[in-house]
Amino acid sequence: MVCDGAYASAPWLHLVEEAGAQPVMRANPTHRNARPYDRAVYRRRHRVENLWARLKEWRAVATRYDKTATRFSGGLYLAAALDRWSNTP
Repeated sequence: MVCDGAYASAPWLHLVEEAGAQPVMRANPTHRNARPYDRAVYRRRHRVENLWARLKEWRAVATRYDKTATRFSGGLYLAAALDRWSNTP
C-alpha cells in the first residue's frame, strides 16, 4: 500500500500490515525511527498524484459536474488522453 508520509503513524502501519499489505511510505520527519521504503515505488505514487492534479484543472473532472458514471469517466478519459498528448516529447 503506497501512502503519503502523513499516514506513517504506528496504528496506521499496524492496520495495513494486519490486512496483509506492505506499507510503502516515506517516514514522517517528526518520527525518530525511520522505516525503510522502496523509493522507486514512492516516486511512482508522486507521479500519479501529479497526474490527478493536472486532471483536476479540468472543471468537469474537479467538480464532478457530470452526474452519471459514464459521462464522468468519458470526461476523465478525454482529459487524460489530452494530457498525455500534450506531454509527449
